[in-house]
Amino acid sequence: MFRKISLVFGLCILASLSTQAQDKVEVFGGYSYLYFHTSPSASLNGWEASGQYKFTDWLGGVADIDGHYGSIRGTGTSTYTYLFGPQVSWPARVSPFGHLLLGGAHNSTAGFGNSSFSMALGGGIDTRFTDKFSWRIIQGDYLLTQFGGRSQNNFRLSTGIVIRF
Repeated sequence: MFRKISLVFGLCILASLSTQAQDKVEVFGGYSYLYFHTSPSASLNGWEASGQYKFTDWLGGVADIDGHYGSIRGTGTSTYTYLFGPQVSWPARVSPFGHLLLGGAHNSTAGFGNSSFSMALGGGIDTRFTDKFSWRIIQGDYLLTQFGGRSQNNFRLSTGIVIRF
């Protein structure tokens, strides 16, 4: 299923490149916090990076990856997600945005790895400093993972710098 979604998303990107839409690329990188709702729950710290191609002033396609690290019951754990999907934004100096991202996740705890489907539904606010730089004041996402055959309802908060090309 993930391959089919990736193929459809890729075809949409290629089709839109041939239109006369405004070319605009945004790259985000920064700190990220993940409330990982397992049994027991864990607070994980890490990073998030994403790239967005804007088809129009208000609609873009996003590729998002992150990594979060910490411990569960004294055992080291790391969780990574790789997500893709559409993002809508209000083009202004203070720009709110929202997105629905689909993809996968990988968790490694005590040397044992597990991969699953993942989905992020959320948004945030960017504030422009210059034509090239913005600060992502906050991004909040409901992050669904399905490790061990059960769904985990996680929450992710991020902040950092956005660079426009």
